[in-house]
Amino acid sequence: MLSAVVISLGLAAGCSGSSTPSATGTAVSIKSFAFHPQTLTVSVGSTVTWTQRDDSVHTVTASDKAFDSGNLAKGQIYSFTFTTPGTYRYVCSIHTYMHGEVIVR
Repeated sequence: MLSAVVISLGLAAGCSGSSTPSATGTAVSIKSFAFHPQTLTVSVGSTVTWTQRDDSVHTVTASDKAFDSGNLAKGQIYSFTFTTPGTYRYVCSIHTYMHGEVIVR
């Protein structure tokens, strides 16, 4: 079963993402019109959290429609739990040049 939640919170300080091409962990920052890290590797059952840090509205939308955050304003957080192994590619549906992927093992 896949699950997702959007939480509206104040903007947390700092960036919890990484500038490396691939990273482990469960946090992705949306800033400067990009996902940081762009590729994330997690274990089955992990919940990934995207924190929106840009002034412009963005989305986290799976290419296969497995998840969709809807519009996220600055400071909002979206979480999704990955229960099935695979590679999940996603984009910002507003700015389609913004893309990322979560590899679930």
